[in-house]
Amino acid sequence: MKRRTIVTMPGDGIGRIVLPEAVRVMEAAGFSAEYVHADIGWEFWCREGNPLPVRTLNLLQEHGIGLFGAITSKPKSEAAKELNPDLQDKGFVYYSPIVGLRQHFDLDICIRPCKSFQGNPLNFIRKNRNGNVEEPIVDVVVFRQNTEGLYCGIEWTDPPENVYNALKTHPKMKNFLSVPKCELAISTRIFTKHYTERIVRAAFAYAKNFGYRSVTVCEKPNVIRETSGMMLNLAKEISREYPGIELWNTNIDAQMMWLTKNPEDYGVIVAGNMFGDIVSDGFAGLVGGLGFACSANIGEKVAIFEPTHGSAPKYEKLEPSIVNPIAMILSACMMLDHIGEKEKATRIRNAIARVVAEGKVRAYDMLKLKGGPEVLSQGAASTPQMTDAIIANL
Repeated sequence: MKRRTIVTMPGDGIGRIVLPEAVRVMEAAGFSAEYVHADIGWEFWCREGNPLPVRTLNLLQEHGIGLFGAITSKPKSEAAKELNPDLQDKGFVYYSPIVGLRQHFDLDICIRPCKSFQGNPLNFIRKNRNGNVEEPIVDVVVFRQNTEGLYCGIEWTDPPENVYNALKTHPKMKNFLSVPKCELAISTRIFTKHYTERIVRAAFAYAKNFGYRSVTVCEKPNVIRETSGMMLNLAKEISREYPGIELWNTNIDAQMMWLTKNPEDYGVIVAGNMFGDIVSDGFAGLVGGLGFACSANIGEKVAIFEPTHGSAPKYEKLEPSIVNPIAMILSACMMLDHIGEKEKATRIRNAIARVVAEGKVRAYDMLKLKGGPEVLSQGAASTPQMTDAIIANL
């Protein structure tokens, strides 16, 4: 069998730390691949005016599978100041490279599992009707539409005259006609039937394949009637093809309340880009936070796997590192599932579960400590120690 090639994109900050740890675990589990480094991130924005070089796109186009660490993004004005002086005032505009990857390769399906590990001290707990503490099992998988919605990037400050005139044709725009055009900032929220149907179908297929009893559309159709309404209406049509799976409908604001009341009731959740981002972070908080939050970005030809945490640059220079590598390792497991190495992915997840349940090796976040070099003397495991413990449990 031809050896698989994986494009590795450590990116910025702690991405450079946790990605090699995930590779170390996969190799210990018996997965053999050729790893090809690809440039991405803040360094290349500052130096080249492009955080997502064409050479990286070419590698992903060739090999089809990417493993991504983390990215640093800053506001437009700050990004411009850090650009190489030779490139300033030449029309370069910073744009998130991970968003760029999703749109360039049409990675429209984002999957974010939020599953609790028994024994994790960061798991959600509550009091039952008898006043006793209970820990519900959370097993939620969020399907987030990845390329459209509010994150599609079609926005303006001081919109061009033709855009402004078009907007004025909408009756609701009359509330803003007294505002000078130069003081308007406008972002669009665009859903298309094709991609909305794709994400909803993917959610129902996943629910059927993995035994979930419900798919919940988490949007806001009572207010955002056109876009949220499109997703809900398509879900109603598609649900008829899956008679054993219930279709639920929640508003994003109410969902954020209910997820801390009855999180065990939910299975697969499907949402647009922004609301999917919000609800997946909410459920991630119930199962350990961003140190346990993994994700997949899947298109028809390319798939990229990443933890959902940021680059946390303040932790990058700590030696030894203290960051929790589990989210990155779980993202690698999603990659293994995707390429047909499910046995190895399951072994790694089971090893993580044993480490968490045993409780002898815990990262600083699991000990609820404030991050800093002193956490090692307070009993926290370093990043390599956490990886070593997972490998030992394989």
